[in-house]
Amino acid sequence: MIKFLLFCILLFFCWPLALIALVAYPIVWLLLIPFRILGIAVGGVLELVGAVIMLPARLIRAI
Repeated sequence: MIKFLLFCILLFFCWPLALIALVAYPIVWLLLIPFRILGIAVGGVLELVGAVIMLPARLIRAI
């Protein structure tokens, strides 16, 4: 809702910039998809490395 209100304010004060933003937003969103996928993959790898490092401590604690 806040994004919509900010867009309306931008549309009121500077409509050409608002129209450019309206066209550019989906393009930028599509360009950023690979970086989001990369971030998810890196997060998963870091979680896996952390789990492998903590495995001996969990095994000792379970005994």
